[in-house]
Amino acid sequence: MGVGGKFWDLLKPYAKHEDPDFLRDKRVAVDLSYWIVQNETAIKTYVLNPHLRLTFFRTLNLFSKFGAFPVFVADGTPSPLKSQARIARFFRCSGVDAARWPVAEEGVSVERNGAFLKCVRECIELLELFGMPVLRAKGEAEALCAQLNREGHVDACITADSDAFLFGAQCVIKSIKPNSKEPFECYHMSDIEAGLGLKREHLIAISLLVGNDHDLRGVQGIGIDNALRFVQSFGEEEILDKLHDIGSGKAPFPQGGPKVVGSPMLLADDSSPKLRPAHCSVCGHPGSKRAHSKSSCQDCHPSGGKGCMKKPNGFRCKCTCCDREREARQLKRHENWYTKVCEKIAREQNFPNDEIIEMYLCNDNGNITDGGSCISWQQPETDMLVDLLVFRQHWEPSYIRQRLLPMLSTIYLREMAQQTEKNSMLNGQYEFDSIQRIKIRYGHKALVVKWRRGGSSIGSDRNLCLVDDKDQKKIVEIVDESSDDSEEWEETGVHVDNEGQFVLTDEHMELVRGAFPGEVSKFLLEKELKESKRKRSRTGGSGNKSENLKSRGVQLSITEFYRSSKMQVSANQGDTANRSESHDKEIKNTSTSPLPKSVRRRLLFK
Repeated sequence: MGVGGKFWDLLKPYAKHEDPDFLRDKRVAVDLSYWIVQNETAIKTYVLNPHLRLTFFRTLNLFSKFGAFPVFVADGTPSPLKSQARIARFFRCSGVDAARWPVAEEGVSVERNGAFLKCVRECIELLELFGMPVLRAKGEAEALCAQLNREGHVDACITADSDAFLFGAQCVIKSIKPNSKEPFECYHMSDIEAGLGLKREHLIAISLLVGNDHDLRGVQGIGIDNALRFVQSFGEEEILDKLHDIGSGKAPFPQGGPKVVGSPMLLADDSSPKLRPAHCSVCGHPGSKRAHSKSSCQDCHPSGGKGCMKKPNGFRCKCTCCDREREARQLKRHENWYTKVCEKIAREQNFPNDEIIEMYLCNDNGNITDGGSCISWQQPETDMLVDLLVFRQHWEPSYIRQRLLPMLSTIYLREMAQQTEKNSMLNGQYEFDSIQRIKIRYGHKALVVKWRRGGSSIGSDRNLCLVDDKDQKKIVEIVDESSDDSEEWEETGVHVDNEGQFVLTDEHMELVRGAFPGEVSKFLLEKELKESKRKRSRTGGSGNKSENLKSRGVQLSITEFYRSSKMQVSANQGDTANRSESHDKEIKNTSTSPLPKSVRRRLLFK
């Protein structure tokens, strides 16, 4: 949830729409609890252990398709305030009367339910077998994600909790859709500061006014619009102090009130207020109607004239006295609004809650090191992953190895680009063969790479084989349990030709170029030569080509058929014109010949 009061709608106009390449070669902190909670809405049909299935495919997509380096963060022990808010949210949704809600003990943290904690443990076990770093936060997972982002350990955070900004996050990605052409929303704190003029303390003040995960009520009667207008009246250094002053009963207005941008006339020291002069009821300008009837209005007729002009609808006089009066009324309305807001804040008990403020401003939300060492990514334990998923998900081992192939190929290409790969074969059994084609799927461009299985590696390591020895003679075609899934990688099957077994994977062009620059340059050159040859064949000799194809009984393309038909029609029209012209000449000759009239008539109408 995060901040209440439709906080995401307030930030949405300042979101940037990024393409998938935005995450390539970047470190991202992932709120693991957010993924686990999402599985209830992502899976429409019954699936065994949906949290494991969703974590499995999303991790593959994030690492292989988007090329990111994910760091997963799990929730720690929730704060006592979070436990109380969770109990209140549960009974509010259940429809129980507020007077009958149980009250959590003061200062006691309540763990989440056992089923959720079991899902977290199983997902952590899966991610550790993937070789992904997993960190445990002291409290909220988004707090540690924000700390990693603020201190430069990661480039972005993936979470739907808007209070990540309150913990200090600089770049937040709300959601990612791997198999979609739509770009994902990315929120930068710099854009929010430039657009709304809000900084971290301003956002904390808004959360205190409209409610958050630790205080669902907020201040009664203050919504997101009033909260935004209120905090924009103060600077970052003074906003929290002003809330303390108002909450303690001190009225800072007008000595320490909000900043009011007005005309210099209101700010000038003018202790003797001037009365507003009379205005004409006809034209609305300074002066009486009788005076304008005797002498012309200078505002209506600057160059001279008689009388005055009738004022239009919505007329506003722009004289100094009227401007001063309007600004005074505006200031009075602002004072009344500000006084009402202060009264609503003063009615709240223990406002603002210093414990919530200290929690949001805390800079120590967990151990950033992974097991005593720096954050690092390890090689996946393929055999143990297969055993775990066979036991938990009841999947076939060959299917699991097929799903893991894009991740293994991504790791192999990265190591080849860095010249750290000691083994020249993918997964110890497949070697780079060729680049098949350029493929565009869901708007993402990729190279289809062909990997050939080496003859000497067959049966060398059963645990790392993509397909077991007993399955080598068949092509695996597995239909997934759920057809309504948007998180899976494309089907990666094992194919057989005259030279043996091979597999195809979709790889990013720059990743393949870094590992095999010569092969990529050769492929692009051949592709360019083929396209130029195809263009030359289209422009030259189109007529002869269509005639040859037609004579051999080959069906023409729509372009060739149109061209040949057009040429034939033009030729037929030319023949018809020649015949009519010769016929006219014949008639003309017969009309001047010395033949009888009856003969000439028969010749004319033959």
